[in-house]
Amino acid sequence: MPIKNRLLEIRLKLGYKNVKDFADFLGLGKSNYSLIENNKKQRRPPHGGIKEIINKLNEIGLMKL
Repeated sequence: MPIKNRLLEIRLKLGYKNVKDFADFLGLGKSNYSLIENNKKQRRPPHGGIKEIINKLNEIGLMKL
């Protein structure tokens, strides 16, 4: 499953209807998270990104590596 679909699925499952609230929950900026969710971030993000998303989702037991 592409990252976009999985992140969108997780965001909605957790009850976050808008990107800004979910990005705040993850500790990321809205623009940065939106680029990741929409598969537009091609390089490693300098200030938060996929690793931070995975770590946060691991903390709440939603994702296991």
